[in-house]
Amino acid sequence: MAKFVFKMESILSIKYKLEDQAKAEYGLEIAKLHEEEEKLEKLKKKKLAYQTELTEAVQNHLIIFQIKKLENSIENVKYNMNLQRIVIKQQQLKVDEAREKLDEAVKERKTYEKLKEKAFEEFKAEIEAQERKEVDELVSFRFGSAKEGKDN
Repeated sequence: MAKFVFKMESILSIKYKLEDQAKAEYGLEIAKLHEEEEKLEKLKKKKLAYQTELTEAVQNHLIIFQIKKLENSIENVKYNMNLQRIVIKQQQLKVDEAREKLDEAVKERKTYEKLKEKAFEEFKAEIEAQERKEVDELVSFRFGSAKEGKDN
């Protein structure tokens, strides 16, 4: 019996590899996004700690220098938080781009899988047609042989 060979099998295997690479890239970008979000959370906690310290300093009537220093620290953290939000937005764009690449890779792989399925169905139909032809020839041969035997 004939063996099914998909002519574009090498392309399909490349599509699988490209999809795997896209998945890995997407996972990496997601991990980076989580890392950047964690940095923002740390900055928020740091700001809260400075605000608490500032509140205590004002209530305890500490030195103006200390109060100014805490206020500057809070402003610095706010600035860093804004920068971190920008970094997070940029990373989110990278994640979105990686997701689009992954979606495209999946789409291409599925296209080639459908082509393979269609080629396999055609292959099965050809085999079936060939088998029917062989059966018909066999029946015709037997019928012809039986008819010759009766004529003699």
